[in-house]
Amino acid sequence: MARGSDLNSDCGRCAGLCCMAFAFEPSEDFAIHKPAGAACPHLRGDFGCAIHAEREERGFPGCIAFDCLGAGQRVVQDVLPGVDWRAGEAPRRRVIETFRAMRELHRLLQLLHTAGHLPLPRAEEAERQGLIEALDPEAGWTEAGLARFESGPLPKRVSAFLQGLRALAPSRRTG
Repeated sequence: MARGSDLNSDCGRCAGLCCMAFAFEPSEDFAIHKPAGAACPHLRGDFGCAIHAEREERGFPGCIAFDCLGAGQRVVQDVLPGVDWRAGEAPRRRVIETFRAMRELHRLLQLLHTAGHLPLPRAEEAERQGLIEALDPEAGWTEAGLARFESGPLPKRVSAFLQGLRALAPSRRTG
């Protein structure tokens, strides 16, 4: 997906990436232990959830609370179309690493979009727009590009920019 990436999750366009990639530990959020890289036992063959309507009652409110910000469907549809993580260890690793990087990229995009609600001076707004364009290039992302993303300069640039906006953010002090 090129410029204007949708940061809304669409599980119907994904392949159960969050149900496979992340580990679960028994807690108030997850009723079972599940190692990272293993499919949740409730994940159906069509990537739907066998307990979707009963997740909270069955001890999985963490599934309801989690939001991949659209990273799952973007990996499945745009970056690794046709790669089935169920086909073995190598494709599973590729999908997990790509999903992890895309989720971080989408998290940074969401923060930059939220920063747009601040009364930004012209220079900061231009920088914010430039960072959004860098995170959401017109040509989209490739697997190789995402593999370099987290260790590259872009996450640090976004972090420094956001930290510089602290003075513009409304105070959370009460009284």
